[in-house]
Amino acid sequence: MEEKIHAIYAAAETALSQTTKEEEIEEIRVRFLGRKGELTQILRGLGELPSEKRSFIGKLANEIKTKIEHAIQSKLDTIRASRFSRLIDEEWIDVSLDSPRSTGEYSRGHLHPISQIQYEIEDIFTSMGFTILDGPEVETDYYNFEALNIPWYHPARDMQDTFWTEDGNLLRTHTSAIQVRGMETHRPPFRVIGPGRVFRYEATDASHENTFYQVEGMMVDREISVAHLIYFMKVLLREIFKTEVTIRLRPGYFPFVEPGFELDIHCLICNGKGCSVCKQSGWVELLPCGLVHPNVLRYGNIDPDQWSGFAFGLGLNRLVMMRYGINDIRHFLSGDIRFVCQF
Repeated sequence: MEEKIHAIYAAAETALSQTTKEEEIEEIRVRFLGRKGELTQILRGLGELPSEKRSFIGKLANEIKTKIEHAIQSKLDTIRASRFSRLIDEEWIDVSLDSPRSTGEYSRGHLHPISQIQYEIEDIFTSMGFTILDGPEVETDYYNFEALNIPWYHPARDMQDTFWTEDGNLLRTHTSAIQVRGMETHRPPFRVIGPGRVFRYEATDASHENTFYQVEGMMVDREISVAHLIYFMKVLLREIFKTEVTIRLRPGYFPFVEPGFELDIHCLICNGKGCSVCKQSGWVELLPCGLVHPNVLRYGNIDPDQWSGFAFGLGLNRLVMMRYGINDIRHFLSGDIRFVCQF
């Protein structure tokens, strides 16, 4: 029996030395150590041996089993190390070299035009003392509607039909929810902006999309007026378009501001002559704005008798369209690499 155990170990060593594949090693393990393996059969037959040999043979068999297990693991480590070394040699790439752009095989990546504009806007506002905030895209009813002075029974909810989840939350319809969260964490005076992606359940056309990007902003201080709002908007548009932009304010209804306005800019696609983007009007609705409604300040635990503020919501997609002369908002989500490679 002792000679048989040593012969099993020698056979296992020979088999391991001749293999170069992981799947073959598994076959060797099953052959010697599996449920029906050669060494396993000896261990199961210990009860048939005389008592004076049982202890010796059992100890020897277990020692050989341990040696075979270690030999198998060592062989596996050697094969894997060899494979990785081969891959390193065969697939090594010098990442410090420029990609062969001239051949068209590779091209260097770059930011999406919406991201470019977003970062530029963030730089403009931070230079004017604003803080950048963020918030979840899946919002609660409270932050998206209730705390913005839009209770469940308010007809204004029909203006922002959206996508609801089974647990009662929703994909945010505007980044105004970030303003509410900002009021909870900041005490006046403060200036904040909240950029991000928003969602609306609506038909798409050249100037409307169900998924788009906004930058919401809010400034809360003492004795804030519409004049402050117009000043900051003019500075923003001048820096974005690198020229003075003609704007107009129209009365507009938004439950979270009072008074509320629609800020339009002279269409830069058609220079005011009329096109599909401006719906032949010569003007493009760029951002809703106004003075923060007292109820919204109260939801943020801010006393409207002591503090006031302005708020605005800027559509990033439309801003990019005006800057680069893009005539259809649906290009942004088309997935057409030819479109984004132009910027």
